[in-house]
Amino acid sequence: MGLLPRKTLETMAHSYVITHILNQLFGPILVSILNLVGIHPADPAAPINDTFALELMVATGLIAFFLLVRMTLSVEKPNAAQQIAEMIHEFTGSSADQIIGHNYERFQAFTTCIFLFVVLNNLLGLIPGIVTPTSVPVVPLGIALCTFVYYHFYGLKEQGFVGYMKHFAGPIWWISWLLFPIEIISHCARVMSLTIRLYANMYASDLVTLAFFSLIPVGVPAVFLGLHAMVSIIQAYVFMLLAMIYLSMATAHEH
Repeated sequence: MGLLPRKTLETMAHSYVITHILNQLFGPILVSILNLVGIHPADPAAPINDTFALELMVATGLIAFFLLVRMTLSVEKPNAAQQIAEMIHEFTGSSADQIIGHNYERFQAFTTCIFLFVVLNNLLGLIPGIVTPTSVPVVPLGIALCTFVYYHFYGLKEQGFVGYMKHFAGPIWWISWLLFPIEIISHCARVMSLTIRLYANMYASDLVTLAFFSLIPVGVPAVFLGLHAMVSIIQAYVFMLLAMIYLSMATAHEH
């Protein structure tokens, strides 16, 4: 099974072929750029680690998939890639319509990318020799920060600075001095909540599967592989739903 102990993986240099290739192609350039801004990689010979290499592979794969769909669009004879894209579009669109409501289409691309990126990174843990990227804290943290910046940006764009700040002050003006800092802390806590929820669930799923593969290497672990896949999909869906909820709250107008 590919869910190897984290300590073992950390002692294995460049365990993935894609990591080695990326370091060969872009390692020296990346080190030069990092040195210019005062950052010195722990391993200058290999500044790109396995987790980042897998994230980049997923992102590149998604871009290639959507380019393929775009270049082969057909009304009469949609190919398999187009049918899959349409199913995903309908799935995320129906969720966005229910949660965000009117004019949800402008946010659908972002929430769809969030769902696909998270679910594919989660499912990579099913491949032998690979640790789930989202079980590394920095990965869900990065996605959570992107979500945090995105919904605040559209909140400000939709309502203006003053209007958006009213959301933090609450409906009762005379206790706004108390609610405002509480709301600020609450919004910052969303980053931690999104990060820990995804990281903890995927890390626990890795550990459980690994434990049963160590104890019973045949038969029973297949059940836990199925559970890992189910957890992967559910966590990606929850992450997407929370992003939609935050967008809905940030862009809602008070009446």
